[in-house]
Amino acid sequence: MSQPPDQQPAQGGYAQAPGPYGQQPPGPYTGQPGAYGQQAPGPYDQQAPGPYDQQAPGPYGQAPGPYGGQPGPYGAPTQPGYGYPHQHPGAPAPGGPGGSSGGGPLKGRTGIVVAAALAVVLAVGAGVWFAVGDGGGKQPVAGPNDDAKAPGSSPTVDQGDGNGDGRPAVDDLNAGRKPGEAEVAWLQTNDVDLPRGGAEIRGPWFVGDTVVTAVYREISGYAVADGRQKWTLPLPADVCAVPHSATPDGKIVIGIESGTTDRADCSVLQMIDLNTGKAGWKKTVQKNGTWDLLSDIGLAISQDTVTVGRTGNSGAYRVSDGKALFGNPAGICKPFAFAGGAKLIAAVNCRTDDVENPQHQVQELDPVTGKAKWTYRPERGWEIDRVYSVTPLVISLTDEKTKKWSLLSLKENGALRSSLISDKGDAFAPSCPRGGIFGKQLEGCAGVAADAETFYLATRPDGKGTARTNKVVAFDLDTGRTKWKADAPAGRQVEPLGMEAGNVLLYIRPTYEKGGAMATLPPTGGASSVVLQHPDSTSRIENSFFGSTVSYAGGRSFILSGRVGAFDDKEELEQKTLMVFGK
Repeated sequence: MSQPPDQQPAQGGYAQAPGPYGQQPPGPYTGQPGAYGQQAPGPYDQQAPGPYDQQAPGPYGQAPGPYGGQPGPYGAPTQPGYGYPHQHPGAPAPGGPGGSSGGGPLKGRTGIVVAAALAVVLAVGAGVWFAVGDGGGKQPVAGPNDDAKAPGSSPTVDQGDGNGDGRPAVDDLNAGRKPGEAEVAWLQTNDVDLPRGGAEIRGPWFVGDTVVTAVYREISGYAVADGRQKWTLPLPADVCAVPHSATPDGKIVIGIESGTTDRADCSVLQMIDLNTGKAGWKKTVQKNGTWDLLSDIGLAISQDTVTVGRTGNSGAYRVSDGKALFGNPAGICKPFAFAGGAKLIAAVNCRTDDVENPQHQVQELDPVTGKAKWTYRPERGWEIDRVYSVTPLVISLTDEKTKKWSLLSLKENGALRSSLISDKGDAFAPSCPRGGIFGKQLEGCAGVAADAETFYLATRPDGKGTARTNKVVAFDLDTGRTKWKADAPAGRQVEPLGMEAGNVLLYIRPTYEKGGAMATLPPTGGASSVVLQHPDSTSRIENSFFGSTVSYAGGRSFILSGRVGAFDDKEELEQKTLMVFGK
């Protein structure tokens, strides 16, 4: 295929996409808080392919893409701290491109279905809302090893002296640890009284020596070394939206429900200082007309700006004081979702007379004024689905009509750098956060990483049973071609989490018999080197976390469950939510 010359967009102008058929378009890291976070799968966890699973590349020489296929023309995100979601077997399919991850404007048959269901969505509403205040918290638990015990942890059976809590003592999680294996630093169990059906666990976010998580109507900070609860902030209603990262000084803005009835919407913004757990400003996002749908929103933070993305009515506020910075621009093109970190990237939809043939754009915005620094317009019909990396910029696009997926890399000025083209037979299925119907989350996908010259992507596992394995594929961002492939250890699966000291940081997934591990892979490929081996003796616990997020910070690894819930209160309080390993 011939490759069209790069097109340099003028300031605020367009970088035109290559023409269809027969042209290969010329040619991450989303800096976000948290530590190399990625959602870990359950036992032998496999990422479910997106709908319309296909191996062969689509038109325009497609590269690895959602739908379980290979990316195409216009050919996924990380963050400082790098946090990404994974799917546990039996869980809902990952929200990959074209999946049920919410997002952009209504369109085509999907738009018709969504519109028909709108009345139901509005009638059912969202849920509850969050409040502010101090509160006691739970203590983490671990084995008797001094380094693995948090002060005041390990609840005990009530012996009749009033000192027990009616729960059995925690087993010694480090008793079976072998030489060279990491210790279980601490294990957190749920202490939140949850509604029927349970609740999502949001986070983690890292600030200083504190790791922060949010669940239901509460957000709490824990000491990374021993799990001691440093603070907790009760909220008046359910958490309904969170950004992937905090500001550089540790502040965050979350979305909470406007009330606790079934007619509540996700419209209240609450700023929180993650260093102290103190609540700051709070304000309600105002509806802009009858068709402004606030049932869900997407949040992203870049510098001191938090963006609120939703179909047709997005806006931005200053994190430090809540001042409104900018709203929808004039004209027919409106941003509907954002990715933050080192830069603020917007996905934009331009109104057309054909809802089944949309026109999207990608823009870098000034985080203070909202003014576009440049605009890239992909060929019509291709929709912005995810941002896998902000610096360098790597985005995922989908074409609903053809059920194709593509990965595209852009230059600093918005010109096309390359379209990633995978080898025949390679299939990819990055795991991405599940968004709402009207509020899309562009960032936070698992199984991707990037440096200045290369994009790293995990393949979908192949094989059966305990033999399921995969590999990491490295793409040259200048040419879009495969540079090398690195196999996972025999019978294991790996996922990139980010970059660590110039190497690719990997999470080696656990099996029922073998513990997971943190490893690094040279940017030139080859064999991976383990930097933190989790104990085999706790592999079943590590495997038990549903839709977990795996993070790595300060030489420790964190396995955070994606959801907690049980059939009764006793079982609910025995659910393990966060497991931490260290040397």
